[in-house]
Amino acid sequence: MLHKRPSQNGTAPHSYWLEPVASATVNATDAPEVPGSDDFRLIADNMPALCWMARSDGYIFWYNRRWHDYCGTTPQAMEGWGWQSVHDPAELPGVMERWQQSIASGQPFEMLFPIRGSDAVFRRFLTRIVPVTNEAGEVVRWLGTNVEVESQLNAEAALEVSEAKLQVLTDAMPQMVWSTLPDGYHDYFNARWYEFTGVPYGSTDGEGWNGVFHAEDQERAWGLWQHSLKTGEPYEIEYRLRHHSGVYRWILGRALPVRNVHGSITRWIGTCTDIDEAKRNAALGELVSRELSHRIKNIFAVIAGLIGISSPKSADAAAYAKEVSGRIAALGRAHNFARPHGPESAILQNFGGLHGLLAELMSPYDHAEGRRYAISGQDVAVGDRSATPLALLIHELATNAVKYGALSEGKGRVAITTDVRDDQVVIIWAETDGPPVSNPPAQTGFGTQLSDISIVSQLGGAIDRAWDPEGLKVTISIPKAHL
Repeated sequence: MLHKRPSQNGTAPHSYWLEPVASATVNATDAPEVPGSDDFRLIADNMPALCWMARSDGYIFWYNRRWHDYCGTTPQAMEGWGWQSVHDPAELPGVMERWQQSIASGQPFEMLFPIRGSDAVFRRFLTRIVPVTNEAGEVVRWLGTNVEVESQLNAEAALEVSEAKLQVLTDAMPQMVWSTLPDGYHDYFNARWYEFTGVPYGSTDGEGWNGVFHAEDQERAWGLWQHSLKTGEPYEIEYRLRHHSGVYRWILGRALPVRNVHGSITRWIGTCTDIDEAKRNAALGELVSRELSHRIKNIFAVIAGLIGISSPKSADAAAYAKEVSGRIAALGRAHNFARPHGPESAILQNFGGLHGLLAELMSPYDHAEGRRYAISGQDVAVGDRSATPLALLIHELATNAVKYGALSEGKGRVAITTDVRDDQVVIIWAETDGPPVSNPPAQTGFGTQLSDISIVSQLGGAIDRAWDPEGLKVTISIPKAHL
C-alpha cells in the first residue's frame, strides 16, 4: 500500500513510498522474501527510464532519481505542475491538452515530446502514463515513464535519408540493380528491372526472378547462384532475360556479398547489364574474322597449288616446289594463330605450351638445309587469352626478320629464349648474322604497333627493343599469371 512520507517540518507530504503487504495465507517459512520499501525505492531510482507518480487530478508528487539527474532539477521545483519548465514551450500546449484529456477520461496516455536536460539540450522522449484504480474503478494514482528515443529517432531518420538516396541512385543507374538477404531471398529490384522485364512490382521477389530467364539458362543460373550463396564467391554469369517485348536478350549478371565487421554476409548486391547488342556485334565480328581467315588460307592454298603446277618437272624443281608449298601452308597455320579470335575459335590445340606455340609460328621459316631458328629455355603453359597477342607479336617479328632482318639472308639466325624470373615470363628474340644494324627504323609499322598494344594492354606486359650492331634484340616481359 502507499504511505505518505512527511516533510521534515511535518506539514505536507513531498513524496510517497510503497510498503508491501504479505498474504496471511502463506506460511512464513515457504514464502519468498518480499522486498521492503527501501528495495522498491532503490529499484525505482535506478530504472533507466524517468519515472514519476501523480494524484488523480494530475498533480505530480514524486519523481525517481533518474528524472532529477537528467533534468538537473529538485523535488520542490518539480512538484505539482513544475515539470512544465523543462518542456519545449512550442510543444507544451499540445502536451497539456493530451494530459488533461487523459485525466478527464481516465484513459492511458502516450505521446512523443522533447524534455530539456541539465545541459540545456532538448531530447525527444516517449512518454507513457497509466492509471491506478481502486476497487470502484476510480483513478487514485497516475504512473508515468519517460524513455529517451532521440538517438533511435535520429538513426531512423538517417536510415530513411540513406534509403531515399540509395533509391534515387539505383533508379538513376542504366543497369538493373537488385539485392537479396544472406540466404539469397530477393527483396529489392530497382525501377530499371521492372522497365526491362515489364513484370508487376514484387512479382519477382524471393525465387520468382528465375521465371524470367530463358528456359535453357535457368538451371545453369540457379546452380551458379547456389554455389555463390554457399561459398561467398562473387556471382557472374551471362544468360538470356525476357524483355517486356517478349524477346530474350543477353544479360551479364554480377553480384558481390556485403559483409559485416565479423566477415559474415549480411546482403548480396547485384546488377544486370544488357549486353545483347555487344554480344551480337562480337558474334558478327567473329564470323567476319573467320570468313576473312578462311579466304586468306584459301589464298595460301591456291598459291601453293600454283607453285606445284607451275614448277618444272625435274626432280630438283619438284622438291623445291614442295618445300616452298610446305612453307606457305605453315604460314597459313601461323596466320590462324595471329588473327583475332573469339570464344568459338579458341586457338589452343595441344601445342605443348609456349615452346609448342613458338615452334608452330616459326615453322614457315624452316629450310631444307637446316633450321634458321632455335627455341630454348623454360617452357610454360599458355592460355586462350594470351595465345593470340603472343602469336601476333612473334608473327610480326618473324615477317620483319624475313623482310629486313636476319632471315633475309642465308646465314642469318634467330634465337628465342624463354625464362621465368620471379612472377614474370621473359621471352628474348635475338637476331644474328643478318644485315648490319645501325639505327632504329624511322617509322613504326601498323603491325608492330598492333602487336605492342596487344602485349602491353591485353597482357600487362612490356617490350624492349635494342638495335645492336649484330642484330635486333627484343625482350618481352609478361606477368606469369596473365599467361
